[in-house]
Amino acid sequence: MADITRRLGWRHLRGAPTAHVRHHRSGKLAHDGPGLSFWFRSLSAALSEVPVDDRELAMTFHARTVDFQDVTVQATVTYRISDPAVAAARLDFSIDPDTGVWRSAPLEQLGTLLTETAQQHALDVLARTSLSSALVDGVTSVRERVATGLAAEPRLPATGIEIVAVRVVALRPEPEVERALRTPAREQIQQEADRATYERRAVAVERERTIAENELASQIELARREEQLVEQRGTNTRREAEESAAADKVRAEAEATRSVRLAEAEAARSVKLAEAEAAKQVRLADAEAQRTERLTQVEAARTVRLAEAEAARSVQLARAEAQAAREVGEARAQAQAAWLRVHADVDVATLHALTGTRLAENLPRIDNVTISPDVLTGLLSRLGGGERE
Repeated sequence: MADITRRLGWRHLRGAPTAHVRHHRSGKLAHDGPGLSFWFRSLSAALSEVPVDDRELAMTFHARTVDFQDVTVQATVTYRISDPAVAAARLDFSIDPDTGVWRSAPLEQLGTLLTETAQQHALDVLARTSLSSALVDGVTSVRERVATGLAAEPRLPATGIEIVAVRVVALRPEPEVERALRTPAREQIQQEADRATYERRAVAVERERTIAENELASQIELARREEQLVEQRGTNTRREAEESAAADKVRAEAEATRSVRLAEAEAARSVKLAEAEAAKQVRLADAEAQRTERLTQVEAARTVRLAEAEAARSVQLARAEAQAAREVGEARAQAQAAWLRVHADVDVATLHALTGTRLAENLPRIDNVTISPDVLTGLLSRLGGGERE
């Protein structure tokens, strides 16, 4: 897009090196070329800006193969406007003198022209090609056919357009068909992968077997060496035991000699101490015997005196107890005689009543008394007979 500025009723246009500007003033060509910069009046100027750089046109369209399968074609066409004057005369590349913006959409017209032309040639090729062939060689054949068709198209040179390159990116069938076509290859790849897995497992098993055999051989060698080590340790232990026994024997003999000497010295010392202790004990025994004899004599005299005093006291106590017993017996005899005299004058019924009273005082507590009819009849008869008497 051209850069247009305003100054006092004039306009200044500054173009780009990739844009061909054509300036007509009052119907006459005033400026023509890329990268121009000039002043103009907007009321008398007619401006056109034609891009002359290479442009990429990406297109995507659907086509049908000879076996009625739908495919998607992705292609890119590179083109450029080689004759700006012809292009400006055939298409509307005019720009606004105030903003420098195209008044219409000429590039869209070019894109539609190129897309439809390329699509026509691609459809012509794919309509006579099967799906499998299209997927294998379709990219090359479509690219060549589209390039040849666009180069032979008479309208493009008449519009000033030159085709630089044609690229077909991909030919893709419908997703379901594509998945179905991928299945055999995937199965083949999976089979190859499974075979590789099995081979790898076989190699791994063989290596594990080799490793196990090596480990077993290592364990056998370690066991043999451990046996040698145990034998050597037993020999060393036996030697240590013999050396230790010899040392213990020498130590024991020295200890025994020392113990004998100490025992002899201790025995001699003990004999001397025993003799001194015996003499001391004899002296102590004589002194204790004399003391015991004196204490025995004193204790015998004291015991005799105590025995005599105790005998006299016992005689007095016995006499006092006999006198008290005699007096108590006489008092009891007098009370018993008085009691008998009193009861001798009392009738039989009163005695029975007293007896019952004394019996009731000495009996335990009785909560319930059951009197049979026979007993009650006898008591009543006795009470009746007593009243009559």
